[in-house]
Amino acid sequence: MDIASFFKKDRFAAAADIEIEEVRKAYARCSMKIQDKHLNAAGSTQGGAVFTLADFCLAIAANTQGKMAVSTQANIQFIKGSVAGDTLYAEARERFLHKSTGVYQVEVHNQHHELIALFQANVYRKDLIPPFEPISE
Repeated sequence: MDIASFFKKDRFAAAADIEIEEVRKAYARCSMKIQDKHLNAAGSTQGGAVFTLADFCLAIAANTQGKMAVSTQANIQFIKGSVAGDTLYAEARERFLHKSTGVYQVEVHNQHHELIALFQANVYRKDLIPPFEPISE
């Protein structure tokens, strides 16, 4: 099974209508069209929805190299709001990789290429073999 097929089974991401756009070694790109269900009481995108998009994209990028990776810490900085009808794009990139740890950065932009959020996370890489093949260069 390839990594995109594995992560398409993520029920929470599916419920949020997150789409996997691209996957390659140490990188992933995902999108989410903002709908009414993503909005908070003020009518803007709920921070948790943006976090979910970034976190899901991180999970894919961090699991491209043959070890199961799980988040140990994550933080997000919200830069600009978004509303229903916007499409948000998350791009996750590996910044550091070690035998058992990694650091990833995710940028979230809207359809106008405006920065919406910056997300950074640390992962712990387990010696478990994931149920999908690692991505080679």
